[in-house]
Amino acid sequence: MVRPLVACRTYALLPSVVVNWRSFRWKDEGRFLGGFEGLVRRFCAQERGSENGRMGREREIMVNMETPANHTMKKALLGLNCIILAIGNCGGPLVMRLYFVRGGKRIWFSGWLETGGWPIIFIPLTIAYLNRLKTGGATTKTQFFSMKPRVFIMSAAIGVLTGLVDYLYAYGVAKLLVSTSAFIVATQLAFTAGSAFLLVKQKFTGYSINAIVLLTVGARILGLHTSSDGPEGESNKEYLLGFFLTLAAAALYGLILPLVELMYLKAKQAITYTLVLEIQMVMCFFATAFCTVGMLINKDFQAISREAKEYELGEGKYYLVVVWSAIVWQCFFLGAIGVIFYSSSLLSAIIITGLIPVTEVLAAIFYHEKFQAEKGVSLFLSLWSFISYFCGEMKHNTNKKNVQNDSRQTELTQSHDKSQWS
Repeated sequence: MVRPLVACRTYALLPSVVVNWRSFRWKDEGRFLGGFEGLVRRFCAQERGSENGRMGREREIMVNMETPANHTMKKALLGLNCIILAIGNCGGPLVMRLYFVRGGKRIWFSGWLETGGWPIIFIPLTIAYLNRLKTGGATTKTQFFSMKPRVFIMSAAIGVLTGLVDYLYAYGVAKLLVSTSAFIVATQLAFTAGSAFLLVKQKFTGYSINAIVLLTVGARILGLHTSSDGPEGESNKEYLLGFFLTLAAAALYGLILPLVELMYLKAKQAITYTLVLEIQMVMCFFATAFCTVGMLINKDFQAISREAKEYELGEGKYYLVVVWSAIVWQCFFLGAIGVIFYSSSLLSAIIITGLIPVTEVLAAIFYHEKFQAEKGVSLFLSLWSFISYFCGEMKHNTNKKNVQNDSRQTELTQSHDKSQWS
């Protein structure tokens, strides 16, 4: 008589039982298990413990069949985050520069605005929470935040570093032209590439190395005449201080991007885009808190109303510039962390650096900064690097897909051969 076997799905066993009926006796660890009971026990052991079991193979095949649709959605979301990053990367420096050229002087306040728009993230988080409530069912416990303490602590630490970057970059924009600060920020790509290699073992292909080299050369070309087009009325000491503080900001942010990717790998919980939004909010909150301390020490809060009244464009437009600065910069950080989630920190850095010539063109249009021939060459090299990188990604994805298809076909063939011998 066959004794009942707990946790063994009998309906899943029937196909295999029929197929293997002729193999009525199996050898298990040197002993023979006879009869139908031995057959059932053997299959249950295979079902629970072996990844090469028939059901395990079928589940893997089903996952692989879902991959193309998921891959298409991933590319669409990656493209959306690239657009958001582009808006913040090009618009952020321009709006910040507008604040300074029209009478704004508070550097800590300007750095505070870079991450001060973090409450905006509550909007997509609320929408995601309501969607989980709708689809989760009455028996499912749904929480607004899914972040665990480990991820919260890492996000807070990275947020403090981001706050320091906010201040260093704001000081550079206050003392340098947009073209000069953009040239210095381009060095961030080299820092990101090195940090990504050390922290997350980033693999480089010939296409990605070519893109890095082209962008670095293009950024260097941008700096050929930066020493002759500094802001009017600025001392050499202020210019050099702004230069080196901006360089420090580029180096530190080049470290932050791989740190975010490393946090994803060490999170010990499922990384969803909702969690990415939570991470972004925590990072921006602590970055804003860091700059708030600087504002309190520098007494910026007391000076805001007075500065607004003396602003060249008027008090109303002053607050409009301030609000839009916070919104546009939030696009930058949200897009950057989204690109890291769907791709890598290296791609995020490549997009940031590659859009520098676009920022140069916009600065020439809106602030009448000189657009020398060097900037045109840099723009061309930037476009070339983008084409090189994405062509390499397409080729890599195609080869990866072919390898997966070959592996799946081999597995199906082996499974068919085993079923015939059974």
